[in-house]
Amino acid sequence: MAEKPVLTLYNTLTRSKEPFAPIDPDNVRMYVCGPTVYDFAHIGNARPVIVFDVLFRLLRHVYGEDHVTYARNITDVDDKINARALRDFGKEIEGGALSLNEAIRRVTEKTANQFHADIAALGAMQPTHEPRATEFVQPRGDGKVDMITLIERLIERGHAYQAGGEVLFDTQSMADYGQLSKRNLDEQQAGARVAVDAHKKNPGDFVLWKLSSPEEPGWESPWGRGRPGWHIECSAMSAAYLGETFDIHGGGLDLIFPHHENEIAQSRCAHGTPVMSNVWMHNGFLQVEGRKMSKSEGNFFTISELLHEEKFGGRTWPGEVLRLAMLMTHYREPIDFSVKRLEEALAALNRWERIAREESAEPTEPDAKFLALLADDLSTPDAIARIHELMNFGRWADSSAPKEHQKGSFGFGDGFSGFESANDRRSGVGAALACLEFLGLKVVRDELADDLKQGVEAIIQMRLELLKAKNFAEADKIRDDLAEKGIQLKDGKDPGTGERVTTWEVRR
Repeated sequence: MAEKPVLTLYNTLTRSKEPFAPIDPDNVRMYVCGPTVYDFAHIGNARPVIVFDVLFRLLRHVYGEDHVTYARNITDVDDKINARALRDFGKEIEGGALSLNEAIRRVTEKTANQFHADIAALGAMQPTHEPRATEFVQPRGDGKVDMITLIERLIERGHAYQAGGEVLFDTQSMADYGQLSKRNLDEQQAGARVAVDAHKKNPGDFVLWKLSSPEEPGWESPWGRGRPGWHIECSAMSAAYLGETFDIHGGGLDLIFPHHENEIAQSRCAHGTPVMSNVWMHNGFLQVEGRKMSKSEGNFFTISELLHEEKFGGRTWPGEVLRLAMLMTHYREPIDFSVKRLEEALAALNRWERIAREESAEPTEPDAKFLALLADDLSTPDAIARIHELMNFGRWADSSAPKEHQKGSFGFGDGFSGFESANDRRSGVGAALACLEFLGLKVVRDELADDLKQGVEAIIQMRLELLKAKNFAEADKIRDDLAEKGIQLKDGKDPGTGERVTTWEVRR
């Protein structure tokens, strides 16, 4: 059994990396903001899914599979969803063939189903709980926390008020509002870009409940038929499954303000607790080919498009490639998602597959050094470098190895001698495969069809015969012709027999 590493995480709340100490090691609890299901998830949405899936796997390893609770919500009530339903089903709604509520249901079901298919292709595990916002608006029969009850509690405690057909959170009622984003109320007022609504007490006050028109979706409440604000949804769903205070709250960097800041305000003031979550984690931004992703720039891609359509780099991309490409950058750093990055990830997975096949290796146990690197604030780039080490050691004689793969260059120390026997090599590759599985990855076979592989091997054999016959001109012509087709040959000698051998790889 692999060792249990000591886990440290960067906490946005304190702006520092800290040893992780769960409230209850027998029930480690994590909440991550999930999708708003009005449109298919884009590649930027994939990043938090992958990042916190890796953290979920690591927590399960450290504390036990049955001792980690992971909740990720689905937001299925939102004005963007209403607009999408009107756009997609406007004629049916106008003609009376379909109600707006039914149109909304169709939009959210289709989008949620696509989200689940997409993230499954990315290798993401299902969270323990996946609550939907619409299930937690009104009081429930099971006693779980709901939005209306939370809002009532905030009003009773002097943290919310009713005005202008809305219920609003009073940001002045919380002395340390802004602790996550490090923005105080004066800064928010000074930086206001629009006039403050006349019914608001303070510029930063935000909506907890708003009234719905007869045509809009709504729920009965003490303040009239309406629907919840965005922030109160996550406060209710996290408390419903994880309690008033829990261990980790995750999401994208763009959610720090206002969403996560307002979650903290609502939850702490409703429950009377000093914190909502002990640790707040945020993944960095994503751009595509060096530019901010946008439809107007022509560099906006959904996960489904990358998986199934030849829109990016002229080809489709396996989910494992998309996942590895994400993990090649530390989660807190910005990432430039590019064709080159995907090609690098694909080449690595192809190569690892060939090594595993050549060594007849099967996954064993994750390497202790790999786990220690991963436990250091999810340092996936270092963990992936460790996989390279395990795959590479002992696969070349020292004199022929690339410099970066020679003995002693990966932190083993000068005395490390590599994998000297076939069993040693197989053991190293087996550990590497286990590390890949730990990251939710699996090796990808070369994409060349078997018949094409056989054809290349036949051409190489013919070229070897030409070399034996000293017909170097024809042999060189074959090599050059293959290179033009993206197939690079490398000549060498079998270390055991001394015979000439030729290896090949696809170069993009």
